Amino acid sequence: MATTVISSHRVLLADGEFHAARLEIAHGHIRSISPLGRHESPTTDLTLVPGFIDLQVNGIGDVDVWSTARASDAVAWGRINNLLLDQGVTSWCPTLVTAPLEWYSSAISFLSQQKPDTYLPHVIGVHLEGPYLGTAFGAHRAQYVREPDLQWLTNVADNIALMTLGAEVIGAPEACALLASRGCVISVGHSRPTRQQFNACVQAGVSLVTHLFNAMSGVHHRDPGLATWALTDDRVYASLIADGVHVDPEVIALAFAAKPRQIVLVTDAVAWRAGSAGKVQLALRDGVPRLEDGTLAGSSVTMPEALKICVGQANVSVAQAVMAASAHPANVMGLADRGRLQGGYVANIVGLTDDLEVSAVWMSGQRVR
Repeated sequence: MATTVISSHRVLLADGEFHAARLEIAHGHIRSISPLGRHESPTTDLTLVPGFIDLQVNGIGDVDVWSTARASDAVAWGRINNLLLDQGVTSWCPTLVTAPLEWYSSAISFLSQQKPDTYLPHVIGVHLEGPYLGTAFGAHRAQYVREPDLQWLTNVADNIALMTLGAEVIGAPEACALLASRGCVISVGHSRPTRQQFNACVQAGVSLVTHLFNAMSGVHHRDPGLATWALTDDRVYASLIADGVHVDPEVIALAFAAKPRQIVLVTDAVAWRAGSAGKVQLALRDGVPRLEDGTLAGSSVTMPEALKICVGQANVSVAQAVMAASAHPANVMGLADRGRLQGGYVANIVGLTDDLEVSAVWMSGQRVR
C-alpha cells in the first residue's frame, strides 16, 4: 500500500494536546500515528491541526451562497470553495438565510446536487437559518419569518443538514421532532423563548444554539435567557462568532470557561464585498457588515482570524480554539470521520504558522495549498 508521511514537532492529536508526531496516510485517510523519532527530521515546521469545519457560511468576499444557488452558478460555487480552502476550511455548511418560501426548493436542489470533490471542501449539507425564526430577527427580513410548515419541512428535510429555528414559535417542538426523525441537526437561534419552550425543543432533538449572545435573550442575574441556558445546559453546543465585535473578547473567554468542550466557532461570513446576503443589502462599517440602520448582518471574519482573536485577545489556548473549529462542530454534526487527527479519519490537515496564519492545507492527504 502506497503511503505518505506528514510530520511535525507540533501536531494537535485527538487528546487535545500537541505532540511531536508522524502521520502515515494511505487512501486519503490517516492510517497510523506514531511519535516522531528523536533524530527524525519533520516534513514541516508548521503546526499541524485538523481541517476547520464551518457550520455557518452565507458567503465570502464577493460570492453569496443564496445568489449562487438561485442562479445555479457553477463558477461562483467553485470560487467560494476555493476561498474556503485558502482559510483552512475543509468542511462546511452553505447557509441560506430567511427568504420567501418559494425560493428554497431550487436553491436547496442546486446545493445538494453538487458532486463531491476529494480536493475541495466537503459539503456537510445545507444549513437553513430561517424562515422559522423567533422574535429576535436580527438582520433577517421580518416579513418572511413564519411559523413552521410541517409538510414543507417533510419535503425538504432529506436535503437539510442543519436548521436554525426559534423555540418560541408555534409548532417548534413538532418541527424539531420531525427534523430529528429525518437526521437533521437542530439549533435554536434568533429566539427569546421561555425556559419551558427551550426545554421542549431540546427534548424534541435540539443540540445546538446559533451564534451565542447574538439575536437571543441573554445573561441577566434576575432574568436568565437563551444565552444563559446555552452556557449551562450540557445537552447543547453553542456556536460563537469570534470576531471581537459580535462578542467581546472578555465574553468569548467567559463562553470557553463555561463550555470548554462545547463551543463551536462559526464565521457567519457574508458576501460583504458584494453588498448583500441574498436580498439583504449590507455594507462594511467599522470592519463589520451592517444593515443601513447599523444592525449587524453576518461577519467578514475568517476562521484563522477567529482563532487569533480567541488566542490573542480572549486568552483561550491554541488547542482549545482549534478544537472549537474542528472537533466540536464535527461532534455536533455527527461526523465520525473528520475533525480530529486520529487513525482512520480523513486526512484533512491545516498547517499553521506560529502566528496562526494558514500556510498549508491537505485534503485527503494531498496538499492543495
